[in-house]
Amino acid sequence: MILHKGSCHCGAVRFEVEAPEDINALDCNCSICSMTGFMHLIVPKSRFRVIKGADNLTTYTFNTGVAKHTFCKTCGIRPFYVPRSNPDGYSVNVRCLDQSSISKVMIEQFDGKNWGQNAPRLKNLSKDEDPN
Repeated sequence: MILHKGSCHCGAVRFEVEAPEDINALDCNCSICSMTGFMHLIVPKSRFRVIKGADNLTTYTFNTGVAKHTFCKTCGIRPFYVPRSNPDGYSVNVRCLDQSSISKVMIEQFDGKNWGQNAPRLKNLSKDEDPN
Protein backbone atom coordinates (compact mmCIF):
# COMPACT_ATOMS: atom_id res chain seq x y z
CA MET A 1 0.00 0.00 0.00
CA ILE A 2 1.08 3.54 -0.75
CA LEU A 3 -0.51 6.91 -0.08
CA HIS A 4 -2.22 8.46 -3.10
CA LYS A 5 -3.36 12.08 -3.02
CA GLY A 6 -6.28 13.44 -4.99
CA SER A 7 -8.55 16.41 -5.44
CA CYS A 8 -11.49 17.86 -7.27
CA HIS A 9 -10.78 19.96 -10.39
CA CYS A 10 -10.41 23.32 -8.63
CA GLY A 11 -8.45 21.92 -5.67
CA ALA A 12 -10.90 23.12 -3.03
CA VAL A 13 -11.40 19.49 -1.93
CA ARG A 14 -8.33 17.34 -1.30
CA PHE A 15 -8.09 13.80 0.00
CA GLU A 16 -5.70 10.90 0.41
CA VAL A 17 -6.22 7.17 0.10
CA GLU A 18 -4.07 4.17 0.91
CA ALA A 19 -4.12 1.77 -2.02
CA PRO A 20 -1.75 -0.33 -4.11
CA GLU A 21 0.59 1.37 -6.59
CA ASP A 22 -1.10 -0.77 -9.29
CA ILE A 23 -4.80 0.06 -9.12
CA ASN A 24 -7.67 -2.22 -10.08
CA ALA A 25 -10.46 0.15 -11.14
CA LEU A 26 -14.07 -0.55 -12.00
CA ASP A 27 -15.67 1.27 -14.94
CA CYS A 28 -19.42 1.16 -14.28
CA ASN A 29 -22.09 1.65 -16.95
CA CYS A 30 -24.92 2.75 -14.63
CA SER A 31 -26.60 6.06 -15.37
CA ILE A 32 -24.69 8.29 -12.93
CA CYS A 33 -21.25 6.71 -13.42
CA SER A 34 -21.42 6.74 -17.21
CA MET A 35 -22.63 10.36 -17.25
CA THR A 36 -19.92 11.56 -14.85
CA GLY A 37 -17.05 9.33 -16.03
CA PHE A 38 -16.49 7.93 -12.54
CA MET A 39 -13.87 5.17 -12.33
CA HIS A 40 -14.12 3.29 -9.01
CA LEU A 41 -11.52 2.34 -6.45
CA ILE A 42 -13.46 1.06 -3.42
CA VAL A 43 -11.61 1.18 -0.09
CA PRO A 44 -12.37 0.85 3.63
CA LYS A 45 -13.10 4.10 5.49
CA SER A 46 -9.92 3.52 7.49
CA ARG A 47 -7.83 3.99 4.33
CA PHE A 48 -9.47 7.27 3.22
CA ARG A 49 -9.16 10.83 4.58
CA VAL A 50 -10.45 14.22 3.47
CA ILE A 51 -7.54 16.58 4.15
CA LYS A 52 -9.05 19.82 2.90
CA GLY A 53 -12.44 21.20 1.92
CA ALA A 54 -14.96 18.96 3.67
CA ASP A 55 -17.09 22.09 4.09
CA ASN A 56 -16.98 22.59 0.31
CA LEU A 57 -18.76 19.28 -0.40
CA THR A 58 -22.43 18.83 -1.15
CA THR A 59 -24.29 15.52 -1.28
CA TYR A 60 -26.74 14.06 -3.78
CA THR A 61 -28.79 10.91 -3.20
CA PHE A 62 -31.35 9.14 -5.36
CA ASN A 63 -33.21 5.84 -5.64
CA THR A 64 -32.55 3.95 -2.36
CA GLY A 65 -30.73 6.92 -0.76
CA VAL A 66 -27.93 4.64 0.51
CA ALA A 67 -25.22 6.01 -1.78
CA LYS A 68 -23.99 9.45 -0.76
CA HIS A 69 -22.64 11.13 -3.90
CA THR A 70 -20.39 14.02 -2.88
CA PHE A 71 -19.56 16.91 -5.18
CA CYS A 72 -17.35 19.96 -4.87
CA LYS A 73 -19.63 23.02 -4.55
CA THR A 74 -17.20 25.08 -6.61
CA CYS A 75 -16.30 22.95 -9.65
CA GLY A 76 -18.95 20.21 -9.49
CA ILE A 77 -16.50 17.30 -9.64
CA ARG A 78 -17.33 14.09 -7.74
CA PRO A 79 -13.93 12.88 -6.48
CA PHE A 80 -15.31 10.23 -4.07
CA TYR A 81 -18.54 9.03 -2.50
CA VAL A 82 -20.04 6.45 -0.16
CA PRO A 83 -21.25 3.67 -2.48
CA ARG A 84 -24.45 1.70 -2.12
CA SER A 85 -22.49 -1.52 -2.59
CA ASN A 86 -20.12 -0.74 0.30
CA PRO A 87 -21.72 1.87 2.59
CA ASP A 88 -19.00 1.24 5.17
CA GLY A 89 -16.31 2.50 2.77
CA TYR A 90 -15.57 4.97 0.01
CA SER A 91 -15.36 4.78 -3.74
CA VAL A 92 -12.62 7.06 -5.01
CA ASN A 93 -12.65 8.35 -8.57
CA VAL A 94 -9.31 7.12 -9.96
CA ARG A 95 -9.44 10.00 -12.44
CA CYS A 96 -9.17 12.43 -9.49
CA LEU A 97 -5.96 10.89 -8.12
CA ASP A 98 -2.55 12.43 -8.65
CA GLN A 99 -1.30 10.22 -11.48
CA SER A 100 2.35 10.44 -10.35
CA SER A 101 1.77 7.89 -7.57
CA ILE A 102 0.10 5.32 -9.81
CA SER A 103 2.23 2.67 -11.52
CA LYS A 104 -0.62 1.35 -13.69
CA VAL A 105 -4.40 1.11 -13.77
CA MET A 106 -6.16 -2.10 -14.72
CA ILE A 107 -9.73 -1.33 -15.77
CA GLU A 108 -12.49 -3.87 -15.32
CA GLN A 109 -15.93 -3.26 -16.77
CA PHE A 110 -18.82 -3.44 -14.29
CA ASP A 111 -22.42 -3.82 -15.45
CA GLY A 112 -24.18 -1.41 -13.10
CA LYS A 113 -27.18 -1.17 -15.44
CA ASN A 114 -28.04 -4.65 -14.14
CA TRP A 115 -27.29 -3.78 -10.52
CA GLY A 116 -29.25 -6.55 -8.79
CA GLN A 117 -27.51 -9.23 -10.79
CA ASN A 118 -23.97 -7.85 -10.40
CA ALA A 119 -23.82 -6.02 -7.04
CA PRO A 120 -22.90 -9.16 -5.05
CA ARG A 121 -19.47 -9.24 -6.68
CA LEU A 122 -18.69 -5.83 -5.11
CA LYS A 123 -19.46 -7.09 -1.61
CA ASN A 124 -16.60 -6.74 0.86
CA LEU A 125 -14.41 -4.42 -1.26
CA SER A 126 -14.52 -1.97 1.63
CA LYS A 127 -13.25 -4.53 4.15
CA ASP A 128 -9.66 -4.37 5.35
CA GLU A 129 -7.77 -7.40 4.13
CA ASP A 130 -6.69 -9.92 6.72
CA PRO A 131 -2.89 -9.63 7.09
CA ASN A 132 -2.55 -13.41 7.68
